[in-house]
Amino acid sequence: MTAVSARVLVADDDPKQAHLIRSYLERDGYAVAVVHDGRAAIEQARQRQPDLLILDVMMPRVDGLDVCRVLRTESQVPILMLTARSTEDDLLLGLDLGADDFLTKPYSPRELVARVRALLRRAGAAGGGAGGCHRVGDLEVDTLRHEVRMTGALVECTPAEFSVLACLAEEPGRAFTRQALLTRAFGFDHYALDRTIDAHVMKLRRKLERNPAEPRYLLTVYGVGYKLAEDPDGTAP
Repeated sequence: MTAVSARVLVADDDPKQAHLIRSYLERDGYAVAVVHDGRAAIEQARQRQPDLLILDVMMPRVDGLDVCRVLRTESQVPILMLTARSTEDDLLLGLDLGADDFLTKPYSPRELVARVRALLRRAGAAGGGAGGCHRVGDLEVDTLRHEVRMTGALVECTPAEFSVLACLAEEPGRAFTRQALLTRAFGFDHYALDRTIDAHVMKLRRKLERNPAEPRYLLTVYGVGYKLAEDPDGTAP
Protein backbone atom coordinates (compact mmCIF):
# COMPACT_ATOMS: atom_id res chain seq x y z
CA MET A 1 0.00 0.00 0.00
CA THR A 2 1.42 3.38 -0.97
CA ALA A 3 1.10 6.51 1.14
CA VAL A 4 1.30 8.97 -1.80
CA SER A 5 4.17 10.72 0.00
CA ALA A 6 2.08 11.88 2.92
CA ARG A 7 4.28 13.87 5.32
CA VAL A 8 4.51 12.60 8.90
CA LEU A 9 6.20 14.44 11.77
CA VAL A 10 7.32 12.21 14.65
CA ALA A 11 8.09 13.76 18.05
CA ASP A 12 9.69 11.31 20.50
CA ASP A 13 12.57 11.92 22.92
CA ASP A 14 13.70 8.29 22.69
CA PRO A 15 16.09 8.14 19.66
CA LYS A 16 15.81 4.36 19.35
CA GLN A 17 12.01 4.46 19.39
CA ALA A 18 11.91 7.38 16.96
CA HIS A 19 14.22 5.53 14.56
CA LEU A 20 12.00 2.45 14.70
CA ILE A 21 8.87 4.49 13.95
CA ARG A 22 10.64 6.26 11.12
CA SER A 23 11.85 2.99 9.57
CA TYR A 24 8.39 1.41 9.55
CA LEU A 25 6.70 4.52 8.16
CA GLU A 26 9.30 5.06 5.45
CA ARG A 27 8.98 1.41 4.48
CA ASP A 28 5.28 2.10 3.94
CA GLY A 29 6.06 5.08 1.70
CA TYR A 30 5.71 8.07 4.02
CA ALA A 31 8.00 11.09 4.10
CA VAL A 32 9.08 11.27 7.76
CA ALA A 33 10.71 14.00 9.85
CA VAL A 34 11.76 13.41 13.47
CA VAL A 35 12.20 15.78 16.42
CA HIS A 36 12.99 14.95 20.02
CA ASP A 37 11.23 17.55 22.17
CA GLY A 38 7.91 19.33 22.30
CA ARG A 39 9.14 22.80 21.41
CA ALA A 40 10.80 21.48 18.26
CA ALA A 41 7.59 19.64 17.43
CA ILE A 42 5.61 22.89 17.50
CA GLU A 43 8.21 24.72 15.41
CA GLN A 44 8.51 21.95 12.81
CA ALA A 45 4.75 21.45 12.59
CA ARG A 46 4.36 25.14 11.78
CA GLN A 47 7.16 25.09 9.21
CA ARG A 48 6.58 21.73 7.52
CA GLN A 49 2.76 21.60 7.65
CA PRO A 50 2.74 17.77 7.98
CA ASP A 51 -0.24 15.63 6.99
CA LEU A 52 -0.07 13.81 10.32
CA LEU A 53 1.69 14.24 13.67
CA ILE A 54 2.83 11.45 16.02
CA LEU A 55 3.42 12.77 19.54
CA ASP A 56 4.95 11.01 22.51
CA VAL A 57 3.20 12.29 25.64
CA MET A 58 6.30 12.37 27.84
CA MET A 59 8.83 14.75 26.26
CA PRO A 60 11.22 17.40 27.65
CA ARG A 61 10.67 21.15 27.43
CA VAL A 62 7.04 20.84 26.32
CA ASP A 63 5.13 17.59 26.76
CA GLY A 64 2.98 16.00 24.08
CA LEU A 65 -0.31 17.10 25.62
CA ASP A 66 0.77 20.74 25.58
CA VAL A 67 1.99 20.38 21.98
CA CYS A 68 -1.43 18.98 21.08
CA ARG A 69 -3.18 21.85 22.88
CA VAL A 70 -1.10 24.50 21.07
CA LEU A 71 -1.29 23.01 17.58
CA ARG A 72 -4.98 22.23 17.76
CA THR A 73 -5.72 25.95 18.01
CA GLU A 74 -3.85 26.47 14.72
CA SER A 75 -4.55 23.36 12.65
CA GLN A 76 -6.76 20.31 12.23
CA VAL A 77 -3.79 18.05 11.42
CA PRO A 78 -4.47 14.46 12.56
CA ILE A 79 -2.65 13.74 15.84
CA LEU A 80 -1.73 10.27 17.11
CA MET A 81 -0.51 10.21 20.71
CA LEU A 82 1.93 7.63 22.10
CA THR A 83 1.63 7.16 25.84
CA ALA A 84 2.75 4.93 28.67
CA ARG A 85 -0.28 6.16 30.60
CA SER A 86 -3.21 3.86 30.12
CA THR A 87 -5.82 5.21 32.54
CA GLU A 88 -9.15 6.29 31.15
CA ASP A 89 -8.78 9.85 32.48
CA ASP A 90 -5.42 10.31 30.73
CA LEU A 91 -6.81 9.12 27.39
CA LEU A 92 -9.92 11.27 27.66
CA LEU A 93 -7.80 14.32 28.55
CA GLY A 94 -5.81 13.84 25.36
CA LEU A 95 -8.97 13.47 23.29
CA ASP A 96 -10.42 16.59 24.88
CA LEU A 97 -7.29 18.50 23.89
CA GLY A 98 -7.82 17.44 20.28
CA ALA A 99 -5.91 14.18 19.79
CA ASP A 100 -7.49 11.85 17.22
CA ASP A 101 -6.13 8.52 18.42
CA PHE A 102 -3.91 6.90 21.07
CA LEU A 103 -1.45 4.04 21.19
CA THR A 104 -0.47 2.77 24.61
CA LYS A 105 3.08 1.51 25.09
CA PRO A 106 4.26 -1.11 24.41
CA TYR A 107 2.71 -1.29 20.96
CA SER A 108 3.32 -3.06 17.67
CA PRO A 109 4.98 -0.89 14.98
CA ARG A 110 2.69 -2.56 12.45
CA GLU A 111 -0.33 -1.40 14.44
CA LEU A 112 1.11 2.13 14.50
CA VAL A 113 1.37 2.09 10.69
CA ALA A 114 -2.23 0.82 10.47
CA ARG A 115 -3.39 3.67 12.71
CA VAL A 116 -1.51 6.19 10.55
CA ARG A 117 -3.15 4.82 7.40
CA ALA A 118 -6.59 5.02 8.98
CA LEU A 119 -6.10 8.57 10.27
CA LEU A 120 -4.87 9.79 6.89
CA ARG A 121 -7.70 8.03 5.13
CA ARG A 122 -10.21 9.75 7.38
CA ALA A 123 -8.48 13.10 6.88
CA GLY A 124 -8.46 12.70 3.11
CA ALA A 125 -4.66 12.86 2.90
CA ALA A 126 -4.36 9.38 1.41
CA GLY A 127 -6.82 9.84 -1.41
CA GLY A 128 -10.51 10.49 -1.85
CA GLY A 129 -13.43 8.15 -1.81
CA ALA A 130 -17.12 7.87 -2.41
CA GLY A 131 -19.36 10.14 -0.42
CA GLY A 132 -21.82 12.97 -0.66
CA CYS A 133 -23.38 15.92 1.07
CA HIS A 134 -25.76 15.18 3.92
CA ARG A 135 -28.08 17.96 5.10
CA VAL A 136 -30.09 18.03 8.31
CA GLY A 137 -31.65 21.36 9.22
CA ASP A 138 -28.88 23.97 9.08
CA LEU A 139 -26.16 21.32 9.28
CA GLU A 140 -24.28 20.15 6.17
CA VAL A 141 -21.76 17.29 6.24
CA ASP A 142 -19.91 17.00 2.93
CA THR A 143 -17.90 13.78 2.83
CA LEU A 144 -16.42 14.57 -0.60
CA ARG A 145 -15.04 17.96 0.39
CA HIS A 146 -14.51 16.80 3.98
CA GLU A 147 -16.33 19.88 5.24
CA VAL A 148 -18.89 20.65 7.92
CA ARG A 149 -21.06 23.76 7.76
CA MET A 150 -23.62 25.14 10.16
CA THR A 151 -25.95 27.83 8.75
CA GLY A 152 -23.45 28.13 5.89
CA ALA A 153 -20.43 28.80 8.10
CA LEU A 154 -17.51 26.38 7.94
CA VAL A 155 -16.96 24.44 11.18
CA GLU A 156 -13.44 23.11 11.80
CA CYS A 157 -13.49 19.48 12.93
CA THR A 158 -10.68 17.08 13.66
CA PRO A 159 -10.57 13.95 11.46
CA ALA A 160 -11.95 11.84 14.30
CA GLU A 161 -14.81 14.27 14.96
CA PHE A 162 -15.63 14.37 11.26
CA SER A 163 -15.70 10.57 11.02
CA VAL A 164 -18.13 10.26 13.93
CA LEU A 165 -20.37 13.02 12.56
CA ALA A 166 -20.30 11.58 9.03
CA CYS A 167 -21.45 8.19 10.35
CA LEU A 168 -24.39 9.80 12.12
CA ALA A 169 -25.22 12.01 9.13
CA GLU A 170 -25.45 9.06 6.76
CA GLU A 171 -28.54 7.82 8.62
CA PRO A 172 -30.31 10.63 10.50
CA GLY A 173 -32.70 9.29 13.11
CA ARG A 174 -30.89 5.99 13.51
CA ALA A 175 -29.61 5.28 17.00
CA PHE A 176 -26.00 4.04 17.00
CA THR A 177 -24.37 2.27 19.91
CA ARG A 178 -20.99 3.62 20.95
CA GLN A 179 -19.34 0.42 19.76
CA ALA A 180 -21.03 0.67 16.36
CA LEU A 181 -19.75 4.24 16.00
CA LEU A 182 -16.24 3.16 16.99
CA THR A 183 -16.26 0.41 14.38
CA ARG A 184 -17.76 2.49 11.56
CA ALA A 185 -15.84 5.70 12.27
CA PHE A 186 -12.42 4.22 12.94
CA GLY A 187 -12.61 1.35 10.51
CA PHE A 188 -10.40 -1.21 12.23
CA ASP A 189 -10.07 -3.05 15.51
CA HIS A 190 -8.04 -1.24 18.12
CA TYR A 191 -8.13 -0.48 21.80
CA ALA A 192 -10.63 2.28 22.41
CA LEU A 193 -13.00 3.19 25.20
CA ASP A 194 -16.70 3.72 24.68
CA ARG A 195 -16.11 7.07 26.33
CA THR A 196 -13.91 7.98 23.37
CA ILE A 197 -17.14 8.48 21.43
CA ASP A 198 -18.60 10.49 24.33
CA ALA A 199 -15.60 12.81 24.18
CA HIS A 200 -15.93 13.37 20.43
CA VAL A 201 -19.68 13.99 20.67
CA MET A 202 -19.13 16.45 23.51
CA LYS A 203 -16.64 18.41 21.39
CA LEU A 204 -18.95 18.33 18.36
CA ARG A 205 -21.80 19.69 20.46
CA ARG A 206 -19.61 22.60 21.56
CA LYS A 207 -18.98 23.42 17.90
CA LEU A 208 -22.43 22.79 16.42
CA GLU A 209 -25.08 23.39 19.05
CA ARG A 210 -26.35 26.77 20.21
CA ASN A 211 -26.61 25.29 23.70
CA PRO A 212 -24.47 22.15 24.08
CA ALA A 213 -26.32 21.29 27.30
CA GLU A 214 -29.60 21.09 25.33
CA PRO A 215 -28.59 19.66 21.96
CA ARG A 216 -30.94 19.80 18.97
CA TYR A 217 -28.77 17.89 16.50
CA LEU A 218 -26.56 15.38 18.33
CA LEU A 219 -29.00 13.57 20.56
CA THR A 220 -28.33 11.05 23.31
CA VAL A 221 -30.36 7.87 23.09
CA TYR A 222 -30.31 6.72 26.69
CA GLY A 223 -29.22 3.15 27.17
CA VAL A 224 -28.07 2.95 23.53
CA GLY A 225 -25.78 5.72 22.29
CA TYR A 226 -26.32 8.63 19.92
CA LYS A 227 -28.25 9.73 16.85
CA LEU A 228 -28.46 12.74 14.58
CA ALA A 229 -31.91 14.34 14.76
CA GLU A 230 -33.99 14.00 11.58
CA ASP A 231 -35.82 17.25 12.31
CA PRO A 232 -33.78 19.47 14.66
CA ASP A 233 -36.44 22.18 14.73
CA GLY A 234 -39.20 19.76 15.66
CA THR A 235 -37.25 17.37 17.91
CA ALA A 236 -37.14 17.90 21.63
CA PRO A 237 -33.63 17.67 23.16
